[in-house]
Amino acid sequence: MVLFAGVTVVQSSLLADCYISRDPERGAAVRNRSYVDAVRLYLGEKSQMLSGFFLGFSLFGNSVVYTLTAAASMRAIERANCYHREGHGAPCCAATAGGSSDAYYMLLFGLGAAKVIENGVIKGGIGGVSLVSPAQKVWRVAQALGDIAFAYPFSLVLLEIEDTLRSPPAESQTMKAAARASIAVTTFFYLGCGCFGYAAFGDDTPGNLLTGFGEPYWLVGLANLCVVLHLLGGYQVYAQPMFALVERRFGAGVVDAEMPLLGRVSVSRLCFRTGNVAAATAVAVWFPYFNQVVGLIGAFTFWPLAIHFPVQMYLAQGKVAPWTGRWLAIQAFSAGCLVACGFASVGSAMGVFGPERS
Repeated sequence: MVLFAGVTVVQSSLLADCYISRDPERGAAVRNRSYVDAVRLYLGEKSQMLSGFFLGFSLFGNSVVYTLTAAASMRAIERANCYHREGHGAPCCAATAGGSSDAYYMLLFGLGAAKVIENGVIKGGIGGVSLVSPAQKVWRVAQALGDIAFAYPFSLVLLEIEDTLRSPPAESQTMKAAARASIAVTTFFYLGCGCFGYAAFGDDTPGNLLTGFGEPYWLVGLANLCVVLHLLGGYQVYAQPMFALVERRFGAGVVDAEMPLLGRVSVSRLCFRTGNVAAATAVAVWFPYFNQVVGLIGAFTFWPLAIHFPVQMYLAQGKVAPWTGRWLAIQAFSAGCLVACGFASVGSAMGVFGPERS
């Protein structure tokens, strides 16, 4: 977790420096207002298309994860209420999900600490889950790396956020300071929730820690409600860039049509947006394995989007000469992240498509 936080600090710093570039023909300053715009300017059309593919996959994957999370959190609210009414022996439905927001992280942090105090003992151990084979442990470690990679999606929206800043001081300077502060805060909550959760439940720790608590039911319900409310807006944060990416490229030339009760609407927009939401929901139903899906998406997209393209743009912008010490250090950083993400991708794929899921 700390290692990925450090990697994210480095890559966000590299990417922040790519916000302003110089037009090669006129010499004027050019602001790269989105990720794909920056890739096109620094690396060309082919790299833009490749980054667009990974970006689209990541945005769609986030929609799938948010669908899984929202559904599971609503079920968790019902489960907590059922436990309160019928007792913990009742056949209440279990659920797996997750989410990220300050409100429910603080609630989860407190619930985990209270559970450890209630137990009077710290469960679990440094070796992890004890009732699995060595091979299964390796794959679970790989999957955990993918989950952690998914938890640091800075590269998707960093340039868009930087475009809202005003100077002086320089936008990149403000963005770097904000990134360091936000990464420190989120890492603190990630570590606190994860460590307290494992200490509270040990080998029985659920994929979504909130589903492990039954009481106080109102607090568990409030935390899950915070998840759902967060996802209502969070879904749009990832869905709207996906819609814009596709509609800019394929939406031109399609005639609008009159629809009952809706007035004049774009046929392509209506079809694509409806199809995208339906597809995300279908994938969430087919693969309801929250941690494994999160790990696969995080591992598959982290290196290209968060490491490779930002590194290559930084080298192009700074005109770093090949085989210099600086060039070698940056390339070694990229190669190390590639190995880690490759390992995480294999482990997460085993979790989703392996024999345990067949």
